[in-house]
Amino acid sequence: MSSPLIEEGLAALRDGDAATARRAFESALAEGESGEVLEGLAKALYLEREYATSAAQYERAYAAYRRERNTTAAGRAALTASWITGNVLGDWAVQRGWLARARTILEEAGEDGPEHGWVLIIRAFTEPDPQLREALLRDAIATGRRVGDPDIEYEALSYLGGLFVMTDRAEEGLGFLDEALAAACAGELRDLATVDSIFCGFFWACELVNDVPRADQWMRAAADLMQRRNVVAAFCRAHYGGILTAAGRWNQAETELVEAARHFDLGMSARRDAAIIRLGDLRVRQGRLEEAALLLEGLDHHPDAVRAVAALHLARGDTALARELLERATEGRDDAVPTVGETTMVGPLLLLLVDVHLEEGNVDDAASVAERLDHLAGAQQGPYLKAAAALAKGRVCVASGKGDARACLHDALEGFTRAQLPMELARTRLELARALSERSPEVAIAEAKAALEGFQRLEAARHADAAAAMLRSLGAPIRTGTKGSGALTRREAEVLQLIGAGLSNPEIGDRLYITRKTVEHHVGNVLAKLGLRNRAEAAAYSTRQKISP
Repeated sequence: MSSPLIEEGLAALRDGDAATARRAFESALAEGESGEVLEGLAKALYLEREYATSAAQYERAYAAYRRERNTTAAGRAALTASWITGNVLGDWAVQRGWLARARTILEEAGEDGPEHGWVLIIRAFTEPDPQLREALLRDAIATGRRVGDPDIEYEALSYLGGLFVMTDRAEEGLGFLDEALAAACAGELRDLATVDSIFCGFFWACELVNDVPRADQWMRAAADLMQRRNVVAAFCRAHYGGILTAAGRWNQAETELVEAARHFDLGMSARRDAAIIRLGDLRVRQGRLEEAALLLEGLDHHPDAVRAVAALHLARGDTALARELLERATEGRDDAVPTVGETTMVGPLLLLLVDVHLEEGNVDDAASVAERLDHLAGAQQGPYLKAAAALAKGRVCVASGKGDARACLHDALEGFTRAQLPMELARTRLELARALSERSPEVAIAEAKAALEGFQRLEAARHADAAAAMLRSLGAPIRTGTKGSGALTRREAEVLQLIGAGLSNPEIGDRLYITRKTVEHHVGNVLAKLGLRNRAEAAAYSTRQKISP
C-alpha cells in the first residue's frame, strides 16, 4: 500500500501541481527508495520541464523496478526514458539504447498482457516499411483495447495518424489524431509522456499540412488541459509556433519560438534548431531579412529549413541560390506517380519554386512546376495544397497572358480563406489585382487595397510595400494607417521596453535574436522618433509610459 506522501504526490500530479508533487516525492524518497517514488518524482520533474533530470530519475526508476521484479513498470520506465532522451533532448543513440532495453524487458512478459502492446509500438518505431509499420500499429491498437489499456491504444492510434499524414492520407490520419486528443482531454490517459506525445504529434501534423482551423479548434478545446497539466513539452512549442505563424498570429508565434529556443540554448542544438528555423521563417515573412539571415546561418542543409532559406534567398534577389536549393529538394519527374510523403513534404516547396522561376522570367519552367503541384494537390483532401496549386496556376496565367487567371485566383482565395491563412490570402489578392489591372481597374484597386490592409495587419513590411506600389501604379491613393513619423514599430517598442529594464545592446540582441548592429539601428530610431537624447532618457520614458510591445 502506498504511503501518504506517495498518495499526496499522485494526487498533485493528477491536478497538474508539479511543485507539490515534487516536494511529496522528494520527501517520500528520503524515507526510502522505490520504483513508484522515483517514477513519481520523474513525472513531477517532467511537468516542470526539467527534462534531463527527469530522464535520470526514470532511469533510476527502471533499475528500482527491476530489483522489485516489476517487469511491466520497468519496461514502461525504460520506454519513457527513451522518449525523453530522444524526442526531447535529441540524444538519438541513447534513445535507441533505452528503446531496445524496453523492448527486451517487455518481451519477457509474453504476448497475453499489455506489455505486448508496447512491444508492438516499439517495433513500429524502428520499422522502415510503411505497410508493415501500419500493421504493427493496428495490432497495438487492438491489443490496447483487448487489455483495457488506453495509453497503448491511443499512443498507437496517434502514431498511426502521423504515419498516414506522412504517406499522403492526411485527412484520415488527422482524424486518428483527433480521436487520440479527445481521449487525452477526457482524462482517459495515465502516462504524461503519452499525452505529450499525442499533442506533439498533432501540432507537427497540423503544421505540416497547414491545417490551421483544426489546430485552432483543439487549442481552444484543450486550453484548460494544456495550462493546468503543462502537457506540451518545450520542443513541441516550435511546431505550435509554426502553426501560429501560418495563422497570422505572429506576436504569439514569436513568444512561443523565442521561449522554445531559449529553453534549448544549452547543449540541445537539434531541438533549438527547430525553433530557430521557424523563427527565421517568421522573420522572412515580416521582411526582417537581416535578422532572418542571422538566424538561418549554417542551416542551409537542414531539411526543415529548405523553405525558409529559399524564401530568404528569393527575398534578397538571390534567385539562383533559391532555385538550386528548391530543385534539389523537389527532385522527381513531373509525370511520376507521387512517392510516399511527396504531397505533404514537397508540395509547399513547389509553390515557392514557381515564384523563383517567374522572378527569373522562366515562364515555361514555372508552368511545368505548377502542373506538377496541381497533380500532387489532387492527392490531398485539405484546402491548403489545392489553393497553393490554384495560386501557382494563376500566377503563371498572369505572367504568360494565357488561361483564366481570374478563375484560378478565385479558387485560391476560396481555399486560403477556408484554410485560414492570412498571408497567403493577401498574396492572392495582390496577384488578382495584377490580373485585373487592365480589364477591371476599379476591382483591381479594391483587391490591392485589401491586400495592403492584410499585409499591414500582419506587419509584413516588404509585401505591404509591393501592394502599395501596385496601388500607385493604378493611380489610387494610399492610406498608410495610423502610424505616423513619431510612432514606434512593434520591434522598436520591444527595444525600448528592454532599455527600460536596464539591458545593454548585446543583451537586447541576445534576448531578441538580432545583431548588435540591428539593435543600434532600432535604438537610434527610438531616440529620433521620441525626441530623446540618450539611453538614460529612453529608460526613464519607458518607465513613465510603461511601454509594452
